[in-house]
Amino acid sequence: MTTTAILSALAEEQHGLIELLAQPHRVERAGRTFWQGHLGGQPVVLALSRMGKVAAATTTTTLIEAFGVDQVVFTGVAGGLGPGVQVGDVVVAGQFMQHDMDVSPLFARFEVPLYGRTLFDCDARLSDHLFAAARSYLTRTGDLADPGPFTSDATLHRGLIASGDQFVGRADQSSDLKAALQSAGHLPLAVEMEGAAVAQVCHDYGVAFAAMRTISDRADDQAHMDFARFVQEVASQYARGIILELMPLLPK
Repeated sequence: MTTTAILSALAEEQHGLIELLAQPHRVERAGRTFWQGHLGGQPVVLALSRMGKVAAATTTTTLIEAFGVDQVVFTGVAGGLGPGVQVGDVVVAGQFMQHDMDVSPLFARFEVPLYGRTLFDCDARLSDHLFAAARSYLTRTGDLADPGPFTSDATLHRGLIASGDQFVGRADQSSDLKAALQSAGHLPLAVEMEGAAVAQVCHDYGVAFAAMRTISDRADDQAHMDFARFVQEVASQYARGIILELMPLLPK
């Protein structure tokens, strides 16, 4: 059977999934905790990537090398960058890039050295399943049973997400980042800290990868406000619900 790794950066983003595992088995490796078991009849491994690209790459490599996972699904939060991407919306990634990669003039800005590329594609089939699961969940739950001050009528998006080893939490920082990316022809919908590293590792190993991010802020001066509450009350519910919708869609 196909084994699926379910990754999140923070424990709060994966809240409730461990409790749903059938036959859970805890494994300690590379300074991390991994939970093996079955979810919706599918073999899975749950893990926290930790924050940042290096930590995420280590976790992903361990999942592939030590646990033999066949595909990786990442859930978590991100800052909204694209027009019309609002707090509480969900973005399913189509591609990833590193917004802090710059080895110019040896290589073009944002290009990953020796790969001849800037963008890393998510697996089309797995992403289609994840998009369908997100659409089904959001349609079924509507505005998520009182999301309070955060959101209502969540919109589902699909497209480019940019990753970097920095928390984009100021309006001027966000504006400068968007301007730099757009000048190179890139229009990311969201910004976060792990996805591009996971995408690159999965590319290296030929492992399918898909990711979804709930928008927690607009990557501006309000980005730090109520973050923990948003993750607990909204993003963790989205992640758990969408993953449960995804499981029956995956091939056994």
